[in-house]
Amino acid sequence: MDESLPTAAAPSFAGPPWLADLNPAQRAAVEAVDGPVLVLAGAGTGKTRVLTARLAYILMTRRAWPSQILAVTFTNKAAREMRERIGRMIGDAVEGLWLGTFHSIAARILRRHAELVDLKPNFTILDTDDQIRLVKQILQAENIDDKRWPPRVVLGAMERWKDRGLVPDKVPPGEAGDLAAGKLLLVYRQYQDRLRTVNAVDFGDLLLHNLTLFQTRPEVLEEYHRRFRYLLVDEYQDTNVAQYLWLRLLAQGHRNLCCVGDDDQSIYGWRGAEIGNILRFEADFPGAQVIRLEQNYRSTASILAAASGLIAKNAGRLGKTLWTEADGGERVRIHGLWDGEAEARWVGDEIEARQRAGEPLSSVAILVRAGFQTREFEERLLTLGVPYRVVGGPRFYERQEIRDALAYLRLVHQPDDDLAFERIVNLPRRGLGDVALRLVHQRARAEGASLTAAAAGLVADGEMKPAARKALGLFLDDLDRWRRKAATEPHTELARTVLDESGYTRMWQADRSPEAPGRLENLKELVVAMAEFENLTGFLEHVSLVMENAEAAGGEMVTLMTLHAAKGLEFDTVFLPGWEEGLFPHPRALEEKGSAGLEEERRLAYVGLTRARRRAFVSFAANRRVYNQWTAAIPSRFVDELPKDAVEMSADQGLYGSGGFQTGFGPGGAAEPRWSYGSGEAPRLAGSPARPPPMVLEGKARTVPPRPAPKVPFQRGDRVFHGKFGYGDVTAVDGDKLSIRFDKAGEKSVIHNFVQRAEDAGAA
Repeated sequence: MDESLPTAAAPSFAGPPWLADLNPAQRAAVEAVDGPVLVLAGAGTGKTRVLTARLAYILMTRRAWPSQILAVTFTNKAAREMRERIGRMIGDAVEGLWLGTFHSIAARILRRHAELVDLKPNFTILDTDDQIRLVKQILQAENIDDKRWPPRVVLGAMERWKDRGLVPDKVPPGEAGDLAAGKLLLVYRQYQDRLRTVNAVDFGDLLLHNLTLFQTRPEVLEEYHRRFRYLLVDEYQDTNVAQYLWLRLLAQGHRNLCCVGDDDQSIYGWRGAEIGNILRFEADFPGAQVIRLEQNYRSTASILAAASGLIAKNAGRLGKTLWTEADGGERVRIHGLWDGEAEARWVGDEIEARQRAGEPLSSVAILVRAGFQTREFEERLLTLGVPYRVVGGPRFYERQEIRDALAYLRLVHQPDDDLAFERIVNLPRRGLGDVALRLVHQRARAEGASLTAAAAGLVADGEMKPAARKALGLFLDDLDRWRRKAATEPHTELARTVLDESGYTRMWQADRSPEAPGRLENLKELVVAMAEFENLTGFLEHVSLVMENAEAAGGEMVTLMTLHAAKGLEFDTVFLPGWEEGLFPHPRALEEKGSAGLEEERRLAYVGLTRARRRAFVSFAANRRVYNQWTAAIPSRFVDELPKDAVEMSADQGLYGSGGFQTGFGPGGAAEPRWSYGSGEAPRLAGSPARPPPMVLEGKARTVPPRPAPKVPFQRGDRVFHGKFGYGDVTAVDGDKLSIRFDKAGEKSVIHNFVQRAEDAGAA
């Protein structure tokens, strides 16, 4: 193809319909094709429409051939949608367009120049399993304990270097710390050498090798400067350092770079995204135009006012204000509830009310900050018979860590459960290889016995290698000990014991992948779920019924997902539960990143609000049960930051006394009280107390009535009965909590509602 510049042909004044239908800001973003341009596209402002129209405009006006345009997206889905839209606009003229994800474009470039980085064009791109296997081989060769330093953890550290564009020789001295016994940099070098030896790369290498090509081979970079006259980048706020460097090198040619993004929706810092890339765009590209898309076509004015008022609290932003021609709509409704269970009931009732009003379930979403929160909502929706789907992850009881934990509990409860045995016999790894497990299966088939019984026979007969026999014997001993505990311990205590003593909890604590903290939270929530049942049998039966109902679900469904997974989606009605200090903002974000973490959490709240088209509900609980321990909670600081004119406050009766519920602002008045979170906006940093800061009221006119003291019909010395722990004597009373010395279960702390007087239970 002739790569010379095609003859330009200016469009008619009105242009095609897809151009004439744009609003002034959108059209300006489409027609500003020369020089660097940053399009700040707020939520619901037609970002994809602008991107595709801009591509079509460049091609229609013959400023470039399709092969002279590079358009980069973050997902294959976004690339397909863009290509289809352009095809509908201008027909087959998109053939030859360089349109794809960062990784797909980088792979295409790398295959053309593979020999220059000591690879062959047919190189293999390794998946995660192959990467972990390779890292494990290197650790073993270097005599590094892969239990102390799991291969997944080591791989994650190397991937973070690659996200920053760092080859082994560019890693700053001392940055490796004590990871991999202080040999992480050595492992990184050997890992890269081994990849070249087997003619392979991982996903991080695709961009890393591109950077090496562009930085060490000026003739290669010059080739792509000549080729690409126009560069377009979607979701620029989500780029990491390596992606930023790659784009900047390519843009040095014609400087016709257009980046589209929204600094207020940068929520992926935990996976390497660098918000500074978009904030310093004007400094990186002098003379750049900044065009703001602020007219929103999704949400009502009230929702936009609430979201805009919240995000305005962030200091690290370029600034814009969303507006709409639509009417005001319903105010954002904020509701306070007693506990998480009450919150789930309230959300379920509201969803049923929306359904009775004719709203389809597919237009309703529940967006949570942490994955473990879904459990209570799943349970409630199942109870109500409301179909739902979990997006971005499996249902609570289908999650890997929950299935593993349940397998342990099933095997303790029922020794002949072969499926459970197979799942966890070597999880965490106990040194049982394929040969040992094959012997167990062969004996079970030969004797018509369960796998547990067959394993016990092999251990007793000594028909295994000593190491495998010892490992299997220890596992069977653990199971026997846990079964004895099951006869005397509450099932929640048993679950904690099994997860801890098996090493399963420790396995995830040692894992440094982004998913590991969420898995640990889910395991804690599993114990909370178990506390609602009298015994292990009842709980396991409940899980079986839940799974059966899940299989039968279909048709219209409520969407349940995390806030991170919801980015880019929209729904008529959105529920945003769990807006409490200690949950949202998430304490881990504050501890690891301080004020930058707080601002990212606030952007996440903004994303949640702007998913709603017609109505948004924010809720929080005054009490939250975490790992079977009740903790008092105060509303998230984000609740207080919502502008009072855009919200409507309500609460369950009696939540904060007869005076009603107030937080930060009331229905009106000159001097409104406000929550104070520690010292001003400063978040709690690492090393600070784990509990939320004390609630302080500022202002003069109004006070928040204290929570009424619970009426506890028990006192020290009373004889009581508990459904799980049996009979005991009250030793202390603290609010609604009783310290009880049970005859068989020992000293326990329980809520007074869960016990009754011994005489009422039939004891003398």
